[in-house]
Amino acid sequence: MKFLATPIPDVMVIEPQVFGDERGFFMETWRGDKFATAGIDAAFDQDNHSRSAQGVLRGLHYQLPNPQGKLARVVAGAVFDVVADLRRGSPTFGRWFGVELSAQNRRMLWAPPGMAHGFLVLSPSADFLYKCSGLYSPADERAVRWDDPTLAIDWPLAAGQQPTLSAKDAVAPLLAEAMLFP
Repeated sequence: MKFLATPIPDVMVIEPQVFGDERGFFMETWRGDKFATAGIDAAFDQDNHSRSAQGVLRGLHYQLPNPQGKLARVVAGAVFDVVADLRRGSPTFGRWFGVELSAQNRRMLWAPPGMAHGFLVLSPSADFLYKCSGLYSPADERAVRWDDPTLAIDWPLAAGQQPTLSAKDAVAPLLAEAMLFP
């Protein structure tokens, strides 16, 4: 496995080693000792799987006061996956990082606690899987607007194209109004 640093400390892109032949392929998607050596010492409590149509944007989501780290990957299709640093004490507070995750490139993204997370579906549909380092807590669910001008995320949307949002995501607060991490 390759663990690639990003402009936001603690956020990593992971490229698994893939062993393939005429029968198909094999790859490790989680191995605690290798992840710990790379600085990701997470215990996972929950696995999630979502399927979304092209143009769907889910996010930017996080939990507070019980945050989750997320290890995300795509097993069908492609997404533009984004994390935004919501840790007020961080030197990268308010910065975002995005990467394409796809069934073809098999990359994974580690979003540690303290990040808002979201993705835009680029393919006709996408199956998105993510491991969480904490349980989902509806009372702790938070969001920041996908198009927050302070974050200024460069979503790969065609000029004038609007993503398909959930009702909750459509009314998420701006970063300036959101509950944030210390």
